[in-house]
Amino acid sequence: MRLLFGFAPVLIMVSAPAVRAADPAVCLVEAARRQVGVTVRYDSRYTRIQYPGGDVPLDRGVCTDVLVRAYRNLGVDLQQLVHEDMRRAWAVYPKQWRLPGPDSNIDHRRVPNLAKFFSRHAQTLPAATNAAAYQPGDIVTWRLPLGATHIGLVSGRRSEGGVPLVIHNIGDGAKEEDTLFSFTITGHYRYFPENLIRRNAPTCDSLR
Repeated sequence: MRLLFGFAPVLIMVSAPAVRAADPAVCLVEAARRQVGVTVRYDSRYTRIQYPGGDVPLDRGVCTDVLVRAYRNLGVDLQQLVHEDMRRAWAVYPKQWRLPGPDSNIDHRRVPNLAKFFSRHAQTLPAATNAAAYQPGDIVTWRLPLGATHIGLVSGRRSEGGVPLVIHNIGDGAKEEDTLFSFTITGHYRYFPENLIRRNAPTCDSLR
């Protein structure tokens, strides 16, 4: 009688290291920072653009375009979101331009409209004067000395004095500068809509 000995293969399971999903705030700031040196002009002219997903040429834009372009890196189209919200709630949005209705070419590129949208849909935070209140990815609106409105994104970098830098376009293209407390802060928001952001991505690049 012959005995047959079978040897089952031994499987050694080596688990791959867990890949941590990208932090939306980090990706948002990085997407804004990538505009520095690319958007080199301030151009506020009315321009007809595609809807949704429309944009003016990347070498130019206004302060709001920094946010619009950064949020698109997360799969969040402020052009479409603002337009749809204005169609639903036209009465609550600013009327200083005396328009008969929403305009998808320009509405999301105006600071008062973005401020109203964020006040309705984002986490609204105090317009504090202490640096510790601001986190990377926070949105800040200001009133400039002559009364104009402005908007920018809080960076993850800080000045030598510990004040968070701001990524914005205030007239000379996208810059990362120490201007958080240079003007009167009128709004402070945090906006990371989980139902819209492409989650579980391992890197910021995969969120694009």
